[in-house]
Amino acid sequence: MERRILLTGATGYVGGRLLAALEREGRIVRCLARRPEFLRQRAAASTEVVAGDVLDPGTLPAALQNVDTAFYLVHSMGSSESFEDADRTAAENFARAARDAGVRRVIYLGGLGQGGDLSPHLVSRQQVGQILRQSGVPTVELRASIILGSGSVSFDMIRSLVETLPVMITPSWVATPTQPIGIEDVIAYLREAIDLPPAGNAVFEIGGPDRVSYGDLMREYARQRGLRRLLIPVPLLTPRLSSLWLRLVTPVYARVGRALVDGLRNETVVRDDAAARAFAVRPLGMRQAMARALANEDQEFAATHWSDALSSAGPSHRWGGVRFGTRLVDTRSVTVNCAPAEAFAPIRRIGGQNGWYHANLLWRIRGAIDLLAGGPGLRRGRRNAEQLSPGDPLDFWRVEAVEPDRLLRLHAEMRLPGRAWLQFEVSSSEGRTVIHQTALFDPLGLLGQAYWYALWPVHQYVFGGMLGAIARAATAGRP
Repeated sequence: MERRILLTGATGYVGGRLLAALEREGRIVRCLARRPEFLRQRAAASTEVVAGDVLDPGTLPAALQNVDTAFYLVHSMGSSESFEDADRTAAENFARAARDAGVRRVIYLGGLGQGGDLSPHLVSRQQVGQILRQSGVPTVELRASIILGSGSVSFDMIRSLVETLPVMITPSWVATPTQPIGIEDVIAYLREAIDLPPAGNAVFEIGGPDRVSYGDLMREYARQRGLRRLLIPVPLLTPRLSSLWLRLVTPVYARVGRALVDGLRNETVVRDDAAARAFAVRPLGMRQAMARALANEDQEFAATHWSDALSSAGPSHRWGGVRFGTRLVDTRSVTVNCAPAEAFAPIRRIGGQNGWYHANLLWRIRGAIDLLAGGPGLRRGRRNAEQLSPGDPLDFWRVEAVEPDRLLRLHAEMRLPGRAWLQFEVSSSEGRTVIHQTALFDPLGLLGQAYWYALWPVHQYVFGGMLGAIARAATAGRP
């Protein structure tokens, strides 16, 4: 039987991206997951998903059978118990099972940091690497600092601080040197580690070419987002006070945020250039990695089918909708008694002389305000009363994507404190046709957030009424 790669942590941030990369390469992958039913929906058909838990040693032998290389991408920072104890127990279980199964190599992603005064989080990450190396299975440990990528905890923390606070009272850790690395470069290191020549245990420090501070990262994020931010250092803020402060202004889970902040006092820079000699990866600089993270987030955001994504996110009709990263999302749907083509017909005729189906007076008022502010207003109309193509102007929107009888996405070109989209999707299943309408807003700082929440009642009236009117137009003349 052909031996394969075992991936733990495939539902996590790094593991999920590594799984996609391995699948694109055609690797034979087996994933270990506590809730395999969730992962099976995201994994390719060729990927085997098995139930197991590194804290339950009885589940590991079967998962490691016929495994050549095992990725260990597990941590317990969100655990209700001591994450240090949970990390140590999990690593010991996995190391013992990997040795007994005859695994050729373990690859582990740990934390970068040197010295004797490391935070408990970094001590635990490096202790896990030591346990794996002592197992008798050759282990490649990659140590990284901040990972820049859409969805990483560190990146989300930086983003939330900069987006929320025009003036930041910053503790001393904001000046701590770090060496951030982009998520794509981390994945490249992990992939190359599979094929490194056999050489026993090895520890590689990986990072981008720039040594910067956390304050530099915040200022660069603000620059790329077009925000002005003032950082005022105050040395009296302890890690505990900082973590409580972060809990108020960021979405980072409190326990994870506390562990991360406690580690920010440690320098996390590359002091050993062994990785540059052993790997072909040449990481991007901080500015390029951050720009790539923002661009990738836009692509992922545009590619999301919100009718599916929000079905698992809970109800969105609380005040302000649902937050995805910096974006605010409000969605609703209606079932109609007609074919998908009939349901989509009024959607493709929207705007221009056809109007917006509901509250047209409010649309005209909004267009007049936009004209006064220097925007296009409603004067552009639409080029064709029946058909839309990507790039077409549509009043103060522009058509970003069209899929016949299925999807229309409009990008706002009106004057706004942020970016906005309006998306319609038509789906059909088991004889039911459903129209989904989603309003999406990427606010620019506090002004953008204030705009969204202040207009929330108006949006409920306008967009809710619009969807109802579209449903009626789709079924007009039907019994």
